[in-house]
Amino acid sequence: MAESESESVTGNVFDVERIRKLVELMKEHDLNEIDLRESRQRLRIQRGAAVQYAAPQMMAAPPQMMAASAPAPAAAASGGKSAPAADGPNITIIKSPMVGTFYSKANPKAAPFVKVGDRVDTNTTICIVEAMKVFNEIPAEVRGSIVAVLVEEGEAVEFDKPLFKVDTSK
Repeated sequence: MAESESESVTGNVFDVERIRKLVELMKEHDLNEIDLRESRQRLRIQRGAAVQYAAPQMMAAPPQMMAASAPAPAAAASGGKSAPAADGPNITIIKSPMVGTFYSKANPKAAPFVKVGDRVDTNTTICIVEAMKVFNEIPAEVRGSIVAVLVEEGEAVEFDKPLFKVDTSK
């Protein structure tokens, strides 16, 4: 019996028991994807994030972010470089490291990674920027308190587009 168990683990990535164990591990560790390759065989298991993320997100974005984001684009449009100076010397702007689509939360039903008033550390995930179906977690890279969210949910962002304002004195 021990021989057949070892054969099923090493011989076939499509073994049902092996897949069940992988699914349980995904649930236990809150993983969204597992991609295994063994010689010519490949097994990729995804939990609905990639498919469910885009369409419902667009539907939920306007009511949620409208009030918080309305003043910020006006400030950025009126002279993006003068706005940070008016906020004070302790305000740091977190900019997008890539071109893509901005998401403030891991999935449509999740709470935002951060909101105004939250404290962040250098490794705190503040948002996701999706580029070519890859969801890239963006860390704050500064310590402080979020004072403004400058983009809306599902908004297309360019490289170096301001995303957040952080007060580093708090």
